[in-house]
Amino acid sequence: MSRHPNYLPHGVIPAVLLPFNDDLSIDEKSFRSHLRDVAATDGLSAITINAHSTEVASCSFDEQRRVLDIAQDEIGERLPLVNGVWADGSIEAARIARMAAAGGASALLVFPPAPFTLGQSPDMALAHFKRIADATDLPIIVFQYPLATGQGYPRDTLLRLVDEVTAVRAIKDWSGNVPQHEMHIRLLQTRPRPPTAPGC
Repeated sequence: MSRHPNYLPHGVIPAVLLPFNDDLSIDEKSFRSHLRDVAATDGLSAITINAHSTEVASCSFDEQRRVLDIAQDEIGERLPLVNGVWADGSIEAARIARMAAAGGASALLVFPPAPFTLGQSPDMALAHFKRIADATDLPIIVFQYPLATGQGYPRDTLLRLVDEVTAVRAIKDWSGNVPQHEMHIRLLQTRPRPPTAPGC
């Protein structure tokens, strides 16, 4: 269970790095030191783990769980932890979400499935997020990729995610597109449950 059960994503949420030993095992000593250094920064609302900078795509399920355990041990009492959900399938994504909740994460950062590069529909994205939301009670941050990658969520998809998945509480905008970012701010803020746009 989360040590910060009322946390809602907002403000500055940096993603930490994950160091490795020469044999590609997690360098736990260096990781703990890095976590303490980042957590000592004033003004953070949370810290993200199991994301791009934590090499989530190269980590097994057990390694992701270990990353969460280490982070909880080092800084979980001081700061909420946002756990990334990186999976190509919705069933595996839900399993990761349950692991994160059981390990004390305070929110989820959900990455788009790689198969979306081949094409996606609003119903596909909605089904993916609903399965994750059904697995836990944690708030969800939608990771928004550039639309040109095929993994970014078009306007109508984002509106449905925000309106129909109550767990969606924030958007991490990685679109690199000023008009798209302005749409995120202006249009999504008019919704009945407007999401935040934390600086991850």
